[in-house]
Amino acid sequence: MEVKCRRLEGKVAVVTASTQGIGLAIAERLGLEGAAVVISSRKQKNVDDAVKRLKAQGITAVGAVCHVSDAQQRKSLIDTAVKNFGHIDILVSNAAANPTVDGILEMKEAVLDKLWDINVKASILLLQDAAPHLRKGSSVIIISSIAGYNPEQGLTMYGVTKTALLGLTKALAREMGPNTRVNCIAPGFVPTRFASFLTNDETIRKELTERTIIKRLGSVEDMAAVAAFLASDDASFITAETIVVAGGIQSRL
Repeated sequence: MEVKCRRLEGKVAVVTASTQGIGLAIAERLGLEGAAVVISSRKQKNVDDAVKRLKAQGITAVGAVCHVSDAQQRKSLIDTAVKNFGHIDILVSNAAANPTVDGILEMKEAVLDKLWDINVKASILLLQDAAPHLRKGSSVIIISSIAGYNPEQGLTMYGVTKTALLGLTKALAREMGPNTRVNCIAPGFVPTRFASFLTNDETIRKELTERTIIKRLGSVEDMAAVAAFLASDDASFITAETIVVAGGIQSRL
């Protein structure tokens, strides 16, 4: 990824679930635009490998193991950022789970709890930890999904949790303004490991592609570019908004 713009020079970014896929692409783009980045994953090896990759590109990067449903690990992630850099300017809440393809009426309570805990509640709790360290002019970016507008088969309850993030974005923007902007990105279908059960199936992939106006699936770089914009001063008058990055797939509730 070649980026010549340095809009984020001097800023500090924390990105959850950021050692692969969309999260890693966002961390990389923020870093290439000048931010120091704090990345996280559930596994130490993944953290180490991603930090090595970022540093090889001249990015200032540190990492921490963080399962976002673990209170101590969330606190440790924020502490890592503050210990290394003194403050936080950008927080990207990207972690998500979709542990089942069951319909909502067949879903076990434990699975419902996991979906709410990771996809919704963890973002709130992470922000509670991070808020005291966010500087004036900071930016929070929550990653939702096109499934928040159109819950697909196999993504039904996942989609409902992503719908909740659209409202959470607006509520937090009011609470955290004017010093912190809160916005949301709703990615379309992107070929990542997380979405592989959809995008690796040639029939489903073709159908998803045909539903876009642009006639291709998204890329992790597409999502990272929008995140970098929202994190920058170029978006200084944008808050409480969700930007849908889905190639024109229908996105109205």
